[in-house]
Amino acid sequence: MSEPTAAPPPPEFSRRPIAARDTKWAARLAAWLAKVGVTPNAISVAGIVFSAAAGAALLGTRRTPPAIDIVLFPFAVVGIQLRLLCNLFDGMVAVEGGKRSKSGEVFNDMPDRIADPIILICAGYAAGGGWGVLLGWLAALLAVMTAYVRVLGRSLGTKIYFIGPMAKQHCMAMLTAACLVAAVATFWGFDRRILVIALAIICIGCVITVIRRTLKIIHDLETGP
Repeated sequence: MSEPTAAPPPPEFSRRPIAARDTKWAARLAAWLAKVGVTPNAISVAGIVFSAAAGAALLGTRRTPPAIDIVLFPFAVVGIQLRLLCNLFDGMVAVEGGKRSKSGEVFNDMPDRIADPIILICAGYAAGGGWGVLLGWLAALLAVMTAYVRVLGRSLGTKIYFIGPMAKQHCMAMLTAACLVAAVATFWGFDRRILVIALAIICIGCVITVIRRTLKIIHDLETGP
């Protein structure tokens, strides 16, 4: 009678390299969050809330006068940055804070697949016109595609690739810059092409990112044992 097949080892914990993780302020805040009982899963879900706030601010710029847009665009930037901070602290509280749970990987990844499209699609509607809306939806689709390729490689046993040029943090950095420029440009009559250009760059970068990650995964599979 043959021996039962051993269960495969669990996949490597998916953790994006973030420079801020090594800073003292991040370590202290993560330790405080863990101490007061905030769970990593709750932080991950909070990222969706901040993304929704950023998206609402972007949508609001379509219906408000320029004087209000000057406030809404920076508000969107704050929402985007808080959403990114959630990405930082959910992992830190889970690992360094010792609050990692069995379902943590679900909450680590799935909320991002909701948060990113919310911001990008809303940015598309804020850009307006046929091109703006189209690029917003396309950017959202491609952002999810970059994550899918990363998870696909992981499921096949290759390295976990977070490379760009338009990984999640790069998409959000580009959109943050566009919102800040848009806020300043409002003083001279806001040109929606600022957001259109940013979304176009994100789309092109995401396509390159998908291709780069896919090629690396194929190389790992073909040259591996």
